[in-house]
Amino acid sequence: MTNVSIKHAQRRGKARSVRNKLRQFGNRPRLSVFRSLQNISVQIIDDTRGHTLASASSLEKDVRTAIKGMRKTDVAKKIGGLLAERAKRNGVTKVAFDRGSYKYHGRVKALADAAREGGLEF
Repeated sequence: MTNVSIKHAQRRGKARSVRNKLRQFGNRPRLSVFRSLQNISVQIIDDTRGHTLASASSLEKDVRTAIKGMRKTDVAKKIGGLLAERAKRNGVTKVAFDRGSYKYHGRVKALADAAREGGLEF
């Protein structure tokens, strides 16, 4: 195996480990985070039905104009607040936070804090 494929395998293993720990919350929907170098997107997923209940992304047209010139952590805060608003509109208040293979630091933490302030309970 090359170094790159080993790193990918480790990342997938870390994400799998995090999701396995989330199974103890059973019937709660999962708040899943995806972070790229420039953008961030989140979804609230009901794993029992396989449906996305709410989502928000920095790639949405109306959000792009609002975040122009902002720092990435500030964008993550805005996306977290937007997701909390959409989730509450759909009747979701309790979620299990799935950070994937990302550390709970920086943009991921800012997003989670903003979602909590918006009314989501982790």
